[in-house]
Amino acid sequence: MANMAPQPHAESVIGKPFMFASESMRELMHAVQQVAPTNAGVLITGESGCGKELIARALHQYSLRCNNPWIDVNAAALPEHLVESELFGYEKGAFSGAESTKQGLFELAHTGTLFLDEVGELDPRTQVKLLRVLDGVSYYRLGGVRKVLVDVRVVAATSRDLAEEMKQGAFRRELYYRLSQVYLKVPPLRERPEDIRPLAQLFLRESAPASRFSTEALEALERYSWPGNVRELKNVVVIAGVRAKGPEITRADLPAEISAQVSAPNGTTPTRLKEMEQQMILQTLAKTGGSFERAATMLGISTRTLSRKLKRYGIEDADRNVRE
Repeated sequence: MANMAPQPHAESVIGKPFMFASESMRELMHAVQQVAPTNAGVLITGESGCGKELIARALHQYSLRCNNPWIDVNAAALPEHLVESELFGYEKGAFSGAESTKQGLFELAHTGTLFLDEVGELDPRTQVKLLRVLDGVSYYRLGGVRKVLVDVRVVAATSRDLAEEMKQGAFRRELYYRLSQVYLKVPPLRERPEDIRPLAQLFLRESAPASRFSTEALEALERYSWPGNVRELKNVVVIAGVRAKGPEITRADLPAEISAQVSAPNGTTPTRLKEMEQQMILQTLAKTGGSFERAATMLGISTRTLSRKLKRYGIEDADRNVRE
């Protein structure tokens, strides 16, 4: 009896649609539901655009704080001189332009969840203050004389290798361990091709509900490696819906780098993508001095997957020094 294709799972996460079909995402969401009711700090890692914010939103939705505030901020989007005042607030007259008292994001998130995206961008001074707040210590607003005490569950995310930055002294060791009481990794889209089709159809329903994909267009989307992950897929779908001359989106309506992909004889991943993947793996191994664990982390795959790929390429005996 033929294996049935995995059925996509769809739900709404704090007002945003969320869909997946891959086993890796099912396992990740199971982990989310297990840790969500606790107050443990959660660090979500993964490549840019892979869906870390949706995982953070799911943690809040399934938590006991779900009816309380959800506040999110991207640390990389804040000017360095404003990060501390945005997070912890300030009093009137604390600095030039502070014409009134302003609550910080921690206060706004009181009894709820604060999502710190790209937490690796925080400067050392802010890291120290953040660590104290996470340890339950009250703090002062900028220019303040009264301490503020908040009850906030912090969920952090990063696309950077914080473990490596910690070793180099760029990220505080104590803060890293405090944030990563629970560690969740979102796999890149190229590692879960089963999610491409349902996600593409979801984005098309949102942006051009009267349109549909041709079979060839969907196959082209599934063959592409998606270096920009889910964010890139969404942008491509939206643009294709605009470019299409009729209700059906054809392969010709897709960007050239996607529409030009041709199936290999066995209908699997195109040869060009295999060559690109092999080159990327070898370059990453060279950067890490041959460390399987560090290379796997940088590539966003497990050491077992890395070993399997190297065996497939016939590069070397990939079993050596592999640990899960």
